Amino acid sequence: MKKLKIADGIHMLTMNVEDILFEGIWEIANGVSLNSYIVQGEKTAIIDGVIGWDGIPETLYRDLEDIGVDPKNIDYLIVNHMEPDHSGWISNFRKIKDDFTVICTDKAAKIIASFYGEDKIRIVKEGDTLDLGKGKVLSFHPVPNVHWPDTMYTYERDTKTLFSCDMFGAFGRMEDHCFDDELTPEEIDFFESEGIRYYSNVMITFTPSLKKAIEKARQLEISTIAPGHGPVYRKNPQKIIDDYSRFSQYAEGSGKNEVTILWGSMYGMTKKAVDYVESILQREGIKYNKLQMPLESDSETVATVFKSAGIIIGAPTYEYKLFPPIAVALNEVGRKRITGKVAIRFGSYGWSGGAEKELAEIIERNNMKWDFVESVEFEGAPKDEDLVKVEEKVLEFIKKMREKVVE
Repeated sequence: MKKLKIADGIHMLTMNVEDILFEGIWEIANGVSLNSYIVQGEKTAIIDGVIGWDGIPETLYRDLEDIGVDPKNIDYLIVNHMEPDHSGWISNFRKIKDDFTVICTDKAAKIIASFYGEDKIRIVKEGDTLDLGKGKVLSFHPVPNVHWPDTMYTYERDTKTLFSCDMFGAFGRMEDHCFDDELTPEEIDFFESEGIRYYSNVMITFTPSLKKAIEKARQLEISTIAPGHGPVYRKNPQKIIDDYSRFSQYAEGSGKNEVTILWGSMYGMTKKAVDYVESILQREGIKYNKLQMPLESDSETVATVFKSAGIIIGAPTYEYKLFPPIAVALNEVGRKRITGKVAIRFGSYGWSGGAEKELAEIIERNNMKWDFVESVEFEGAPKDEDLVKVEEKVLEFIKKMREKVVE
């Protein structure tokens, strides 16, 4: 557990968690940080108490006392969001002090009562304030469906600090550096990549609500953004706001100047065309990511498709339908509401086709609105004339893809 000072009267407690499936679903190969914040005036509030914390009240005593906080003097526990990675130690804290008040939205209050049996709850709404004394005044700003309906921002007026919970967060463990002005160029790239993975895996389904939350943040005068996961932005908080705005565009069809090849092949026939397409992309100077299904995790597949301006699907017909691992991957992408991508599909068939029909069904069922260049199918191994047609269509695809690039 790290204990860091953000400003006078404000501290962060942060820990790294690894070897878990986030939300029981998402592989996070590079771990994730869990951040809590302490705001001290004449009274003291904790914002977003993290899960775990060794599960031992004595450990919490020690961590708080290390930053000059007497646990018996804590008055408020502010729950910006009710998922246990932000609220999971409420019960343990009751063992330390029984007379604190939980502050949250009305929707969070119902879940807190059902999860933890809490009844000492103060419900807040947009613009409500809490004066802690010594100039520390907190205000509360609901941002529903980011990414649960209970979520809110907490804003500290004196230091202009926005405690944004899941909003503006990122996967990835934090090592020596926890502030944006400390990050090396490599760490900046790392947390952008992990921010993309976080947004696409956890937040993307609620992109319309996130856009509203971005605009709400822009209306506040912010010097520091302190999220529940990932670095604190104290030098340039506008950067992470702009990044999230860009991520919301990726969700709706834009992307980086790169292509994802989502492919699978039973006996190597479709792979021959995949290899040929790689040579075209290399010749044209197009960066590409190559995901062979079913070998990639859902987490990696969703994140990589999400950030790419164009998707190339190399998949054969299998039992009159689309190659199942590709169908599964596209259904997951569709469920996450990644819409508007430029795409093309090619693939082999044996005694009969059928992949195209199921592909169209997946796109329509999930309302994905992908812009497909005409597909190319070939019987067995691709012939020279098939590869000529593949190249023609891939070049058409590249032209359309470049119109969707947002860096």
